[in-house]
Amino acid sequence: MADGWLLLAASLPGRDASTARVRLWRALKDFGAANLRDGVTLAPKFAAAAEKLAAIAADVEASGGSAWLLEMPAQIASVERKLRDLFDRSASYARLKRLVIELRAELAHLDEADARAKLRELEAEVDAVVALDYFPGSAQARARDSVEKLRAALNRKFSPAEPSTTMAEIPRRDARRFRKQRWATRKRLWVDRVASAWLIRRFIDREARFVWLERPADCPHDAHGFDFDGATFTHVGERVTFEVLLASFGLDDDPALERLAKVVHFLDVGGDAVAEAAGFEAVLAGLRAGATDDDELLRATTPVLDALYQHFAHARD
Repeated sequence: MADGWLLLAASLPGRDASTARVRLWRALKDFGAANLRDGVTLAPKFAAAAEKLAAIAADVEASGGSAWLLEMPAQIASVERKLRDLFDRSASYARLKRLVIELRAELAHLDEADARAKLRELEAEVDAVVALDYFPGSAQARARDSVEKLRAALNRKFSPAEPSTTMAEIPRRDARRFRKQRWATRKRLWVDRVASAWLIRRFIDREARFVWLERPADCPHDAHGFDFDGATFTHVGERVTFEVLLASFGLDDDPALERLAKVVHFLDVGGDAVAEAAGFEAVLAGLRAGATDDDELLRATTPVLDALYQHFAHARD
């Protein structure tokens, strides 16, 4: 929480500093600072803001300009309200609300890959607004809630049995006890399930036999379920099923698998973008459109995941 204010007074010399002036303007805009008058910028006082503004001031001075970073204590209530109003993000949240409504209306006409890509874009926009919302209120909570409800609507359409998150310890498993086993997950494989099936067959149980379930309740009693509520392996905390399998079988010390896990995590639940994610999602969407069943889809996707794994292994080297 902010405790007072920071003032940055900066000036750059003449026309020759046009590049530095644009860089200064962009840095202050990206930071969400408020312009009080030409050359004078205001920001709430907290540690990260002080570091950011100090770096901006140093860049100004390195470009031949002058910069003063000053601290200002909290003001009387009427002035505080005016200062805080400079950081009102109502317009940004109103825009996000419109985007949510538009995407909800589009869902009926989108395939899964496009719908999830648009949802991730929207989540990134929400995160960007939230990052600059220095005095959060109910608008931020409503924005996050509306995106969560939109994600739930998307899951109901494309993955009606998408697992909910559980909070539990992830026990370490001995892969030797999981050889030549039956494994079961929901049919119509998508990112987390197809990657988990690949991981199981490549690193845990090379002779795994898979059962593709119409409903999680149909899981055979002798099969190890994954990626549905009540399954042996499913979402735990912030980890998706692929990540839970890595942790369960001690595979999370393989840097290439860890990087692949970031792709799966981003495509399944969002978060930090990964460069390879869009390409893998597009290929998977095409393969799924042409596959007659999930066995064929897994066979077709296996060399793609093999190649991604090798790519990450070589990139590490």
